[in-house]
Amino acid sequence: MHFTSEQRLDDGVVERAFLLGDIPGTLWTPPSTTPVPLILMAHNNGLPQADPRLVARARYTAARGYAVGTIDAAGCGDRPRTAAEEQARAELRRAMRAGEPVDEIFESFIGPMVENAVPDWLTTLDALLALPEIGGPVGYSGGWTALGIRLAVAEPRIAAAGLFAGGYVPRAQREEARQVTIPLLFLLQWDDGGNPRQRALDLFDSFGSKEKTLHANLGGHTGTPAFELEDGCRFLDRHLK
Repeated sequence: MHFTSEQRLDDGVVERAFLLGDIPGTLWTPPSTTPVPLILMAHNNGLPQADPRLVARARYTAARGYAVGTIDAAGCGDRPRTAAEEQARAELRRAMRAGEPVDEIFESFIGPMVENAVPDWLTTLDALLALPEIGGPVGYSGGWTALGIRLAVAEPRIAAAGLFAGGYVPRAQREEARQVTIPLLFLLQWDDGGNPRQRALDLFDSFGSKEKTLHANLGGHTGTPAFELEDGCRFLDRHLK
């Protein structure tokens, strides 16, 4: 892991950009002298690590006493996408303009994107946990619910997860949800036109966790109330500190 820049922000959080091989990422750490738990934070289905909503959540969470790491995994952000992914995205835009069904198009590129992203995230997790300022345990928080499900199944070091019921979740991850047993906080925007409400409720019901909490708020996809940031950190505090 090679850090390429570092700055101390107004809230005392230190923001560092890094490269791990060809994986670009950012690590936010609090002004702490003792090792702190780690949160892996991802945005939805290929959006970049520099997305303003992700950065705001990361900074808030770091200021509460966590190390927060994010990356541009394979096919995400500025990293190259395959010709098949680009073709599928073009077909998706065409189908949405025409009002045609889009589930199978989503399936054709989001499923492989999740599988391709997981190795990069696991490599990043190993590298971050080797840093002296990070002491574990590990949580996941992010809008990319399908990735969170896959990581929760594949990586036993992840002890709790906050997921957002937005974006398409492939069939494979909907099935895998039954294998997820860690504590969960699941956020749902009740009027999210791009995320059928009943599908989100069915997914919540599928999780195998004995402790799972659903927070549903009125509003569209980007209308999650600001207080959910605080509630999310309280959830992490219960299970990681």
